[in-house]
Amino acid sequence: MTFDAVVHVSLRPGIADPQGATIERALPALGFEGVSGVGVGKAISFRVEAADEAAARSLVEDLCHRFLTNPVIEDSSITLQPADVPVA
Repeated sequence: MTFDAVVHVSLRPGIADPQGATIERALPALGFEGVSGVGVGKAISFRVEAADEAAARSLVEDLCHRFLTNPVIEDSSITLQPADVPVA
């Protein structure tokens, strides 16, 4: 089966986020009041072939821990859904 995967990566609580802080400081000057807690992360999307959703999730989790994230300072969340179009 083919699955569409999206991995959202964010900094762990307590890790400094200078990009988020810079954005948050700039917002009032741009007319955006009342915005706080800005955090910057990344989203990585791809397709994966696996026997079933459990196998796909296990594969993506392994990718996260070994390659896509720095588990010391980053957290990740995974979204999986069956792909609409099979990969040729």
